[in-house]
Amino acid sequence: MSLLSRHRFIVTGQVQGVGFRPFVYRIASANSVTGTVNNSSQGVVIEVQGTAAQVEAFGFDLTETLPPLARVVSLHSEPVEPVEGENGFTILKSTDGAGHSVLISADVATCPDCMADISNPGNRRHRYPFTNCTNCGPRYTITRSIPYDRPMTSMACFPQCPECQAEYDDPLDRRFHAQPNACPACGPEVWLADPAGTTLARGDEAIRELARSLAQGNIAAVKGLGGFHLVCDAASDRAVAELRRRKHRPDKPLAIMTSDLEAARRLASLIPAEEQWLTGIRRPIVLAAKREPSPVSALIAPNTNFLGVMLPYTPLHHILLETFATASGHETPALIMTSGNLSSEPIALGNREALARLYGLADVFLLHNRDILIRTDDSVVRVNPDTAGPILLRRARGFAPEPVFLAKSGPTVLGTGPELKCTLTLTKGDLAFPSQHIGDMANLESLAFYREILDHMQDILRVTPTLIVRDLHPDYMTSTLADDLGQRLDIPILKLQHHVAHIHAVLAENRFNDPVIGLALDGTGLGEDGTIWGGECLLVDPQSLEHQRLAHFAQIRLPGGEAAVRQPWRIAQAALWELGVTESGAYHWPWLDRFGQESAFLPQMLTRGINSPRTSSCGRLFDAMAALCGLCSTISYEGQAAILLEKAQDMTETGAYPCPLKSADPVSLNTLELVAAALGDLNRGTSVGKVARRFHLGLIRGLTEMAFAFSTLLDTHHVALSGGVMQNLTLATELPRALESAGLIPLIHHHLPPNDGCISLGQAVWGQRRMLLDG
Repeated sequence: MSLLSRHRFIVTGQVQGVGFRPFVYRIASANSVTGTVNNSSQGVVIEVQGTAAQVEAFGFDLTETLPPLARVVSLHSEPVEPVEGENGFTILKSTDGAGHSVLISADVATCPDCMADISNPGNRRHRYPFTNCTNCGPRYTITRSIPYDRPMTSMACFPQCPECQAEYDDPLDRRFHAQPNACPACGPEVWLADPAGTTLARGDEAIRELARSLAQGNIAAVKGLGGFHLVCDAASDRAVAELRRRKHRPDKPLAIMTSDLEAARRLASLIPAEEQWLTGIRRPIVLAAKREPSPVSALIAPNTNFLGVMLPYTPLHHILLETFATASGHETPALIMTSGNLSSEPIALGNREALARLYGLADVFLLHNRDILIRTDDSVVRVNPDTAGPILLRRARGFAPEPVFLAKSGPTVLGTGPELKCTLTLTKGDLAFPSQHIGDMANLESLAFYREILDHMQDILRVTPTLIVRDLHPDYMTSTLADDLGQRLDIPILKLQHHVAHIHAVLAENRFNDPVIGLALDGTGLGEDGTIWGGECLLVDPQSLEHQRLAHFAQIRLPGGEAAVRQPWRIAQAALWELGVTESGAYHWPWLDRFGQESAFLPQMLTRGINSPRTSSCGRLFDAMAALCGLCSTISYEGQAAILLEKAQDMTETGAYPCPLKSADPVSLNTLELVAAALGDLNRGTSVGKVARRFHLGLIRGLTEMAFAFSTLLDTHHVALSGGVMQNLTLATELPRALESAGLIPLIHHHLPPNDGCISLGQAVWGQRRMLLDG
């Protein structure tokens, strides 16, 4: 026995529900070692016994031949006493505990092996919409608690048939301990219902009948992986227009799901990185350049050059698209797949909830009886053509609940997030766990969703926060929630300014620990001086946690307050008023025809300061320019004016408007000169395309010169970029380029959106470091 060696390995990370234990069983057999493996609250615990060479070979395979979905965060190994008489390798039952170091896998797209099963008429899972294995399928959305075993998922109520149980119990089968494993004999089923909930068809016939209904121009509510989609024929102008009317979404682009990569190529001009995202295991919506002429309705994404495309990520989607292709006869089958909700509400989750909330929106409902425990929207990604890296616009399905790995370990802190594009973040040791996209905290439904996610994340992470960090704004729903929760838990609550949180989020993602110049460019955030910030140059030190507002955009007024955000013509007129321009010159002001009477009152409001708060917002500057150019006087969704201004650019233009740095106290970037130069060009008859391009180039040059000036002054050469304006592809690509040309080093987001979806991460990491600093 003395010749035997026994080692215990404890593996943490994404190692449950990803085929890790059968992988361990296989490499144990291959290396002729005995022992055990089990899921525990610590992670996966493995003990192997054999000769020293056999144990060493097993350890090599354990780290170098991982299954495709596994992600190891830590691997601890230690020698233990050999076990006498052990003659095999055993997979033990999972154990639970008070704390754990396990990462729940995100939901994963259907794998090729399961696709082969679905497509094979001789397979018992032919056209079965809940087919999966250890390499694919639902994870996060069906997980109730840890450890990730069937009783802890929404599959607990589906006892497996003998054939499925045999697969589940066989360590050499790819469905070994695949917790959502099922087949038509024992698993969930789908059915088609009318708006009253009356069943119209069941099983495969329900999907066929749904496809026929969609081909006839009807709108369906389809229960998917993380909630419901509203679905219609993407080629039908009538169906798309009706969906927009019912959903109260007149202009905002809608997402499309198409059958395969070849079909996607007929819809969009795809670069290789976009194709990789479309076909990968995460399957987000990918914003890609439209092809013209297009086989789908022009009403899907009006006034933008981009189309949001995704490929099927569940068996149900694959089967529906295949069936719809036959029913519609379309060469390029494509369906609108937009969130099943009214604007500003969270996505609908359960059958009864959908029948109630989506009544009047859908003509038919495709329902199923596998409960969705965690509602999760589709993620949205665009590719940076310079780096081939992602710019996340919405982080949800396929990404959540993956952590951000931090530079330091610390106590558990909750960042409660902002008001718009809200997420929350919990830290645990050296990991930060941003939630999936929750949305705009505009109603009680969103608040209930927020609380669902907060409770669930605390449960699966087995943590309770010791500190809460919230936004400065006292009226945000997240601020009220933070104050209430802090009182209930009797823990401290700290406040962090919105744009400082943006920069801390970038630093956390990059694990960067030195002082930086931060450019935070967005629409709105309450500043430390009580005004509305949004075009900010900051000095941020992640070690001392000190920060300083170095400079900001020239302030303009928002006549009418929130009304100005919805009506950019007001901001354009206010910007001209700041320049002393009160009457139209040669260039006819585009808002005078529709808003002449209201426009006449604005100078009086501005002069007296009546309901006209000042802002340094970069987003509002884009709004003003879009209105000045006659592109957008009113908006129906956030960012609409900026999207139109970006699209309008004449990319052959190389000139840039002046945007100088004013050295007054406080220092400001004189962005009003961009407005003045644009007005001059428009009065001279310069095309809107040239004006839009000169504006973008002038802003990029001004930002670069400002960053360089402070870099020289402060001997700080890294520049962190964040804020919703960094979703603008022109700024996202050309501003880092310009900074690099000036000898500066840009830091950008890689794992979270640059918009307010990153705020909670910045809050939580700042709070964790504050606790470490204060001891």
